[in-house]
Amino acid sequence: MSEGKGGAAREPLRCRPPAVCTLQHDDAHVRVSRWDFAPGAETGWHRHGLAYVVVPVTDGTLLLELPGGETATAALAAGVSYARAAGVEHNVVNAGAAPLSFVEIELKQLPG
Repeated sequence: MSEGKGGAAREPLRCRPPAVCTLQHDDAHVRVSRWDFAPGAETGWHRHGLAYVVVPVTDGTLLLELPGGETATAALAAGVSYARAAGVEHNVVNAGAAPLSFVEIELKQLPG
């Protein structure tokens, strides 16, 4: 890691393309976003402030970069959903050779 202003540690620079997020719906109850990833694309580091459900649109493999330098992989199957609690911090990377997409549904009634 390199240091930012004031000596604070920050993540190293990366050369990955960004994933594309398209907001599909946003109301008082839910926010629905579609994420499209070219091979190797990433979301960038983020923390979820709300519980959420992911609905894969395509099959694919994600690389999850986690705090402390840990990593994990997750296989996505189109139409097979999963849920996560608020507070999850990670960077999501398309680890496959093909584009992948998923829809993320954030539940505004379940903040972290």
